[in-house]
Amino acid sequence: MLGLVFGMLVIMLASPKLAMAGFYGDFQVEPVPDHVIIQSDSLLQLTMDKNSGGSVVSKSNYLFGYFNMKMKLISGNSAGTVTTFYIFSDEANHDEIDFEFLGNYSGDPYLLHTNIFASGVGNREQQFFLWFDPTADFHDYTIIWNPQQILFLVDGRAVRSFPNNEAIGVPYLKSQWMNVHLSLWNGETWATLGGLRRIDWNSAPFVASYSTFVGDSCFDSADSPCMASKWWNQAAYQSLSTSDASSIQWVRENYLKYDYCYDTKLYPNGFPRECSNRGF
Repeated sequence: MLGLVFGMLVIMLASPKLAMAGFYGDFQVEPVPDHVIIQSDSLLQLTMDKNSGGSVVSKSNYLFGYFNMKMKLISGNSAGTVTTFYIFSDEANHDEIDFEFLGNYSGDPYLLHTNIFASGVGNREQQFFLWFDPTADFHDYTIIWNPQQILFLVDGRAVRSFPNNEAIGVPYLKSQWMNVHLSLWNGETWATLGGLRRIDWNSAPFVASYSTFVGDSCFDSADSPCMASKWWNQAAYQSLSTSDASSIQWVRENYLKYDYCYDTKLYPNGFPRECSNRGF
């Protein structure tokens, strides 16, 4: 446990000059503006009813960086809803890094659904239960993405890593600039118990809250001096640290629900190459 605490402390100490982005100036509302409520520059709500959900996208795009969003999820019966924070490239063979939260039937736990697309290829889902109630308060969800590793963190605790395995023929996310997306949408055909629990529209409107997006990136090129100087691109973050590996093992032992690297139905002829070289 001391190793886990130390790993979270390292992130806080190594990143003192992070830029806070405002919802007014740094994000734009996507098609249905009446389902997006910007209460202040640091507080946004997305709503969903039977007509539509809500979404926003960052005006800036990024190649590598640190991305942190505080989120408070839908309380009560949220079955069938999907609340997201992800980064995505608008390309034919797109790259994508996902935090998706699959709604629950009242009394059941939320499910954190993570995925990675590289050059248009996904099917890299890992799902976790959470060790707290994500509807009671805001919690931090973080992506650290550099040329050597992608790291997912929850409240500063590493839950998943995806190292650069190009050396063994695995595509990596290193050339497509991505935008930050926030959305709330109808996923009732699959999100809760494989679609067995549908949305109860009597509980609408559903409301997901976002607060204080913090990002640190470069806006010119991946080869710039800016990139070389960034804390999240230093040796400490280019491979999985001992404390982050311990954190991931703890989360997997206690809260893992699904891992594509064990899905013989999805991969009957053998698992993807990265499954044998994940760093923990």
